[in-house]
Amino acid sequence: MTTQTITPTADAAGTWQLGDRTVNRIGFGAMRLIGSPFATAPGDRDAAVAVLRRAVELGVNHIDTAAFYFTPFQSSNELIATALQPYPDDLVIVTKVGPSRSRAGEFEPYARPDQLRAQVEENLRHLGRDHLDVVNLRWGAGQGTEDGSVAEHVGALAELRDAGLLRHVGVSNVTAAQLAEALTVAPIVCVQNRFGLTERNCDDVLRMCGEHGIAFVPFFAVGAGVEGANPWGPADTTGEDVIAAIAAAHDATPAQVRLAWTLHQGGHVLAIPGTGNPAHLAENVAAGALRLTGDELAALAALVVEEAR
Repeated sequence: MTTQTITPTADAAGTWQLGDRTVNRIGFGAMRLIGSPFATAPGDRDAAVAVLRRAVELGVNHIDTAAFYFTPFQSSNELIATALQPYPDDLVIVTKVGPSRSRAGEFEPYARPDQLRAQVEENLRHLGRDHLDVVNLRWGAGQGTEDGSVAEHVGALAELRDAGLLRHVGVSNVTAAQLAEALTVAPIVCVQNRFGLTERNCDDVLRMCGEHGIAFVPFFAVGAGVEGANPWGPADTTGEDVIAAIAAAHDATPAQVRLAWTLHQGGHVLAIPGTGNPAHLAENVAAGALRLTGDELAALAALVVEEAR
């Protein structure tokens, strides 16, 4: 008798309401589709298109992207449009504005409020959409949060929402104070901050999102611990023996344990791991079905946590 292996799909992690849309808690981050943003040669376009299509086949209905995810050879938005148009009715595409990059690769971290419309329209053109599901205001240049008032920028996005260019507003790379400020200007449906098993420098934002029913969507939740997954820094080896032992107990990978831990932080926590590798895609989606025990969660909670770099 042959035992058939069942491939877990994205709905195994459960769902959350992202604005007026229901999404599976395991989504997909598109930045890795283009390889490194500092690439000096074209990536495998056919492979990237295949990964996107396979992600949707596996039940992924939440894709995160940005117009500034590009190399001189290709862009994440264009790959998404090529792979997935006509878009499935249940697919939610989330993008971000604020930073920009020139074709020469020069990064500008802050747009003025009056420049956000052009950035939103750029995403619309590249994605072939007449509106965007969610637009996040990405704040700051670094991988950690930065101070400053976000009110005018959030207000500008709220005006674009009222004009029909987008449905919902989110924020990214913000402090708890900035989230509180944003909430005085417009409803906020999600927060994207750098956060993971060994980078827990925004627990207050995580808790605040839960209290307000806002989706918390960490980026680099896996990249903090996997060599090559974070193009801006080395792998973090904190607690690798503990993580490896738990992974072995579940016949899983350390990356899957990191993702599962992230999802265990609350029903409002979503994951958007990115990859250009079909095998890694399947592993990431399968992590949504991984259930950690109380003892395992306690062991992971006890790890020494490094500050985000």
